[in-house]
Amino acid sequence: MEEEACPMFLDDVVISGLIVVGGTLAFLLGIGIFIYQDSHKKKDESSHVK
Repeated sequence: MEEEACPMFLDDVVISGLIVVGGTLAFLLGIGIFIYQDSHKKKDESSHVK
């Protein structure tokens, strides 16, 4: 009887693991896009130290 419970538990662990990994990748991708867009903004002349 325990063999029937194991595949369901394993499926839940795999699905939750994929959700965690996908969320982590989406978060890091969002940060990367923000940094990329922020680095290409034109700098204001008043922010430069002369």
